[in-house]
Amino acid sequence: MVTASNVSRTLPRACITSLATYVPPKLLTNADLEKMVDTSSAWIQKRTGIFERHVVEPGVGTSDLAKEASLLAIERAGLSPADIDFIVVGTTTPDTMFPSTACRLQAKIGATQAWGFDLGAACSGFTYGLTVAANLVSTGASQHALVVGGDVMSSIIDYTDRATCVIFGDGAGACVVEASDNEQIGILDFENYVDGSGGEALNMPAGGSLRPASSETVKQRLHYVKQDGKAVFKFAVRNTEEACRRLLERNGFLPDDVDLFVSHQANIRIIQSAAEKLGLQSEKVIINIQHYGNTTAGTIPLALNEAVESGRLKRGDLVLLASVGAGFTVGAVLLRWGLND
Repeated sequence: MVTASNVSRTLPRACITSLATYVPPKLLTNADLEKMVDTSSAWIQKRTGIFERHVVEPGVGTSDLAKEASLLAIERAGLSPADIDFIVVGTTTPDTMFPSTACRLQAKIGATQAWGFDLGAACSGFTYGLTVAANLVSTGASQHALVVGGDVMSSIIDYTDRATCVIFGDGAGACVVEASDNEQIGILDFENYVDGSGGEALNMPAGGSLRPASSETVKQRLHYVKQDGKAVFKFAVRNTEEACRRLLERNGFLPDDVDLFVSHQANIRIIQSAAEKLGLQSEKVIINIQHYGNTTAGTIPLALNEAVESGRLKRGDLVLLASVGAGFTVGAVLLRWGLND
């Protein structure tokens, strides 16, 4: 297990100074899925908590969703795209194997002074990206970092597989990270690690260098998401709790001190089970999976944005982010919210 250490307190604290999200307008409801596979809306709601999800039209890629979220986040930060000097895009569904989606996004938004890259951590893409940006900002290597979590999961979902097609949706979120001169707000600490032994529990078997595309891989439907639901559920609940508990204890906090818990929105039962094990009351937990499904790297910014818009998140609140993704990847970030109400 590889564990990240906290940022030195002698360095400036990085802070999220703006946040924006975007989902495509097209809806795929449970009623729609009932017509496509052998399932029912009641079964989907009971097992996942999902009622509907947004999906792109053909020809729309992750960079297109990321562009919309990024431009709004930059505008809300009072910046122009030329002010951005670093871009990290957490995604499982890049537009292409290469160039990176970060490169495509940089060109689409006109961030001419930025360098960057894609980060492949599946559902932990946003928390990992936030960690990278926070460290660059706190050391002075970046002044205005853009963190994006986004996926077009519908591009790799087998809509004949009822075990997976009901879960995922498309969406993106972006935030600007900058140094804060207020020591009371910003990103306090993080806890990231991987357990590569779980790689087979959630993966897309073909399409990489190990099993490049061929008529056989296409025929066997190996370019779609495959999941061992029970293994993923068990690992996610246990490690969400453990990562969060370690992070809180290391910083001298109790679960009761948390004002808002924002977990990756993979399954309502995972979120509720992890929150219960941590001893968090339901009013401190944000759940919006019912409207978006699992958008992979997009879920946490989508949930954060909903918390802001609904008035559940205020400046100075102690916020705990948590994610578990394919790999397995585990990420948790502890922060004092810095945006104004």
